Amino acid sequence: MGTSNNRPGPRRRSVVLALAGALILAAALTVASGAPAQSLQEIQQKLDHSRAQLDQKQSRLQHAKDRAGVLSTTVQKYGDQLDQLRNQVASLRNQIAIVQTQLNKKEVELKEAKARLAQLRAQLKRSLRILRQRLVDIYESNTPDAMTVILNSHGFRDLLTRYDYLQKISSQDTSIAVRVKDLRNQEKRTVDRVRAARNAIADKKAELEQSQAALESKQSDLAAARQKDQQILSQVQQTKDKLEGDVGDISAQIASQLQAQQQAEAAQAAAQAQSSSSSTGASTAPTGPVQGESSSGMIWPVNGPITSPFCEQRAWESCHPGIDIGVPTGTPIHAAAAGTVAIAGPESGYGNYTCIDHGGGVSTCYGHQESISVSVGQHVSQGQVIGISDCTGLCFGPHLHFEVRVNGQPVDPMGYLP
Repeated sequence: MGTSNNRPGPRRRSVVLALAGALILAAALTVASGAPAQSLQEIQQKLDHSRAQLDQKQSRLQHAKDRAGVLSTTVQKYGDQLDQLRNQVASLRNQIAIVQTQLNKKEVELKEAKARLAQLRAQLKRSLRILRQRLVDIYESNTPDAMTVILNSHGFRDLLTRYDYLQKISSQDTSIAVRVKDLRNQEKRTVDRVRAARNAIADKKAELEQSQAALESKQSDLAAARQKDQQILSQVQQTKDKLEGDVGDISAQIASQLQAQQQAEAAQAAAQAQSSSSSTGASTAPTGPVQGESSSGMIWPVNGPITSPFCEQRAWESCHPGIDIGVPTGTPIHAAAAGTVAIAGPESGYGNYTCIDHGGGVSTCYGHQESISVSVGQHVSQGQVIGISDCTGLCFGPHLHFEVRVNGQPVDPMGYLP
């Protein structure tokens, strides 16, 4: 069955038809029996006033929802900023951990270098003492040169012995001098290592302090962004909650007035039947959503005003894939038609969500339930209670989100409801 976005909602259609029926009855009774219609007129005036209030509240509610849509961009911006700040905080913490590890390593290197420097200085001190003593000994002993040793030797064997002795003394003196020089070089290199380690430690400490300061700043920014995000969400939710409550109260008031109107119409219809058998009156249409079957075979799942209409998906925007029917928490939800339960459980923003497959590619879905009374694979009959209404998932007040899908694509439920 085709859809029409310009057709009036069921509440408006029902009320218009009811008022037309009431006017026809009142005229017939006035002509036939002269009975006063003051009570119906009073009820009609109250009903018109309530309808005006409802239209005003629904207009303000739509404005609040539009504003919420605009604010959602701001909320998303703060959400993205929160994610970015969280990543930056995590990165800074990792950086601090790395720098701290490097700092600890450099401190160990400095400690080892200091110990090595102390050891080298002790060895150099001993070597210098030995070298000074050897120089003193050489000076005081008047050691002969090689020619003197050769001339004073007794034979070739004695010559070789004396020459070898001189060579050993010379080699030992050279070794002492080389040792002293090597120790001095090692000391210089170790001093450079100590200096480099100290400079590296100072740099790492400065880097660590800078990272910690940046971390504290980012954590402060994160807390401020989180607070701003909560303020915006709270502001939007409070406004919509209040308007949803006002719409629900006025809808209940209208329902009560419509019931009083129906009772008055029934009384006048009975009086009309008694006074004139030729006066058939006018059959009043149901006021508000009803449970009678439509040409598609479906019935309304709950009785209540439509607080958000269907909006067809467009390529450049995201619209409402069903209708929202305003009902209080705890209202029983009925299957619009017989079928098999395909989905029954929590589903993202839908909250507790049920979908029923009616065959032929047609299915109906029911969102934001307080509890689900059926399970997947279960066959349900038309009108059977499948759950209880509430406000689970992403919503701003108790209501039933109702969808009709054809081959998985949402269509306007008003084309399938009576």
